Amino acid sequence: MKLFSWNVNGIRAVINKGQFDKFIKQYDPDILCIQETKAHREQVEINLPEYSEYWNSAEKKGYSGTAIFSKTKPLTIIKDIPEDIVAKHSLAKDDYGHPNNEGRVLAVEFDSFFVVTVYTPNSKGDLSRLDLRHKFWDPAFLDYVNKLQQSKPVVFSGDLNVAHQEIDLANPKANVGKHGFTNEEREGFDNILGIGFVDSFRLLHPDQKDAYSWWTHWANARARNVGWRIDYWLVSKQLKDKVKSAAIHPEQMGSDHCPVSIELDL
Repeated sequence: MKLFSWNVNGIRAVINKGQFDKFIKQYDPDILCIQETKAHREQVEINLPEYSEYWNSAEKKGYSGTAIFSKTKPLTIIKDIPEDIVAKHSLAKDDYGHPNNEGRVLAVEFDSFFVVTVYTPNSKGDLSRLDLRHKFWDPAFLDYVNKLQQSKPVVFSGDLNVAHQEIDLANPKANVGKHGFTNEEREGFDNILGIGFVDSFRLLHPDQKDAYSWWTHWANARARNVGWRIDYWLVSKQLKDKVKSAAIHPEQMGSDHCPVSIELDL
């Protein structure tokens, strides 16, 4: 089973560039998780009859949003973090909006596992959303995926908006304490690993350098491969031995992020 995840940074733009059709034809994923759709389904021209589609769009038009395309129809579809977990962790509206109304989390359940995709809130260049993320969002999302994996294993993907280790960005020393590489954000990733999730790429490529999934538009960064690895596939430890490959696909254009993938032997 081939699973791909891609922050498209606007699915309509990727389609209009001809890159979405190219991606589907080239990689033919069994499951595709998308972040930052920036659209509602009725705004998008897609004809993929071999896939079942599930969308979770933000209340705010043209912002955030996730979607899952699957060749196998799931048993259930779950949008957003459940309200009881939201209340438990006091996850609430801030100056930017309510993060649980931004279409950031989408899950589908299959016979033997869950697939979850997430677009984690960006802490912003001035760190004005770091408190929300660190104190409220990260604990709530952690609680959610942990509860899911207590019933069956979880495979989750997405733009987590954090480079976990120094190896995961081109200029770690210059970025210590900046958004995407603060101690708080990295601690949130540590906590995900702490409840039994495994970073699939580092599982199979523990020492691989220069492996990035996002590049700024500035200073020709992508061509020079001055990037960050902030897009991930994480799997419950029960599925660790089922991960047969984990890859990053910088050759796929269309977004400032590139797709990341895993292959599971289920």
